[in-house]
Amino acid sequence: MPTFNGAQYIAAQLESILSSSLVTEVIVSDDGSTDNTVDIVKSVSDERIKLIKGPGSGLVKNYESLFLRASGDYIFLADQDDVWLPNKVEIMLEYLQKVDLVVCDCTVVDGKLNVLYPSYFALRRSGPGLLRNLWRNSYLGCCIAFRRQLLKHALPFPRRLPMHDWWLGLIAESFGKVAFINQQLIMYRRHGGNVTPAVERSRVSWITRLRWRANLAGALIGRRLRG
Repeated sequence: MPTFNGAQYIAAQLESILSSSLVTEVIVSDDGSTDNTVDIVKSVSDERIKLIKGPGSGLVKNYESLFLRASGDYIFLADQDDVWLPNKVEIMLEYLQKVDLVVCDCTVVDGKLNVLYPSYFALRRSGPGLLRNLWRNSYLGCCIAFRRQLLKHALPFPRRLPMHDWWLGLIAESFGKVAFINQQLIMYRRHGGNVTPAVERSRVSWITRLRWRANLAGALIGRRLRG
């Protein structure tokens, strides 16, 4: 879990994650919070939590650093402000016995957990497919879990990577098997202060978005050649 000024919601998120006995470690990488995020994390009395200092280079680099630190065979991504539902870990682990990466559906909620959209998949028309997801990303990071072996293809992250989850999804489509779970296993909080505009319309220019896709395609070809 990367964190940055997440004090308002992080306690609830940590509680929802730690409620599962199947979770063996929670690595929290704080990227220079100026609120009391770090103090809240330190106040949680659970030996599974490992608090580290982030690289201070933004969300994508923070996730790359986290992946290098993770020790488990199965890696779950987590945002600082969502709420995991009780059966999330169990269901996703069951799928991961057969595939390399899974992404679950989620309910989009506001800051007080009022439902905005009952299904993110329906909202975004999410689904598998390499070309489909190169054009329109279906891989929402907070809903992703994957097998550790996928990192040999995903790392190091290519330069000028727009988002970590987009890259992970494309890598899984290229080198493994993926599954989309049509169950809402997270309450995905949108409160106006989120780092990424996963629901809102992007303000990035078409030229920049085309450049992203060209860079991603080139990076995938490079990984294919690397083997």
